[in-house]
Amino acid sequence: MKYLIKRIMNMSYKGMFETINKVKEKNNKLKLFILLDIVYCGLKYQAGYIDYYLFEMYNLNNKQRKTVLTRGINNSLIKKYNNPSYNYIFSDKIRFNQVFDKYMKRDWLEIKNDNLEEFEIFCKKHQTFIVKPISASCGKGVELIKSPKKNIKSLHEKLLNSGQILAEEVAIQCDEINDLHPYSINTIRVVTLKGKVVTALLRVGNHKNIVDNFNNGGMVSPINIKTGIIEYPAIDKHDNLYMKHPISKISLVGFKIPSWKRVVELCEKAAEVVPEIGYIGWDVCVGNKKVTFIEGNEFPGHDLYQLPPHRTNGIGVYPMFKKTLEEEIKWK
Repeated sequence: MKYLIKRIMNMSYKGMFETINKVKEKNNKLKLFILLDIVYCGLKYQAGYIDYYLFEMYNLNNKQRKTVLTRGINNSLIKKYNNPSYNYIFSDKIRFNQVFDKYMKRDWLEIKNDNLEEFEIFCKKHQTFIVKPISASCGKGVELIKSPKKNIKSLHEKLLNSGQILAEEVAIQCDEINDLHPYSINTIRVVTLKGKVVTALLRVGNHKNIVDNFNNGGMVSPINIKTGIIEYPAIDKHDNLYMKHPISKISLVGFKIPSWKRVVELCEKAAEVVPEIGYIGWDVCVGNKKVTFIEGNEFPGHDLYQLPPHRTNGIGVYPMFKKTLEEEIKWK
């Protein structure tokens, strides 16, 4: 009730009524009926009006609606299983690299005022590397840098001034995933709850963007966590569906993630490192010889894992979450 009251107080009513208009365009129901249904879904399933529209809950019956992981349910999982006192380990990318260094399996360096010499050594060792801010999200501030042969001091100062103070060795993806889209590192988002993988998706870049992020031009498709196989077409932010990658023409449906078992094992093992954070989204790069971490997120999103084109019979991902929690209770 506290969550619902807070959401109601902070709600954008303009946004809600715009959503009602969008829904009406799709199903031509009375606006009053849509409004009442949005309120009902909010009270019954903790779904905001954005959830209602994004997951097309207006097309679902109550049995199907129960399976959708809504924003309210997602927030309750975070509140229950993630101790906010430990959030900094994940929100601060440098701290994350320190704690999960053995899972990174690649060089990285914090750029400081007094470590120009270390930075010069790093630049000489890596012809190209990635720089990023320590707290930005959605790929903002991420840049691929070509190591200069001279004026390294100028680059050092530039990165300090721009706040891009984390330098990382470029993760090298395996040949199969690289062939899909060679311009970006195409990462896998794996979500663990109480140490078990509950859902996962492949993020693939498009055009010549160097990031695979959904909000920066990329596309996503869920992965069957038992088989490591993609069973649905990829989708981008504009609701375009792709059976094949538009650039490489490689089929996305039926694509099997290489080393999938190792990906699952890595994430479940890493989930034990900070038990105070029990609900985590891991960004993973699969290489030819090793599986490495890009970063971890203490506030996993809930939207990209159960988009309408990725659901069979309208069933969302919430049952997989509940099954994991039930198994944990039985095990205890």
